[in-house]
Amino acid sequence: MSFKIKSKEKENIGVITVEGEVDMFTSPSLRDKLLPFFEKEVKGIIVNLKGVSFMDSSGIATLVEGLQWSRKDDRQFILTGLGENVLNALCLTKLDNVFNIKTNADDAYKKLCER
Repeated sequence: MSFKIKSKEKENIGVITVEGEVDMFTSPSLRDKLLPFFEKEVKGIIVNLKGVSFMDSSGIATLVEGLQWSRKDDRQFILTGLGENVLNALCLTKLDNVFNIKTNADDAYKKLCER
């Protein structure tokens, strides 16, 4: 499966959509898409992982880095659309209780708009 990543800003909320495998070769691209949102004054960032079939430790490390950046600036960082493989990886590392996880991007967007 090919790796695709898109980002957009909607009503002062950063939305990143990822498809494919997030590994040591593709996680730098995810980081590159996250970084500009932390250089702006956005309310929060939604990372939609619905299309991610596999994530290794470098992908998880990139998400943790995004979470740390968001906490530093008191912003929301929400993961959505986690498939079984990604959710299992977060559970194994006990990070499923650390991240703000929503079922879908619409739920995450509504939560951020409430702030």
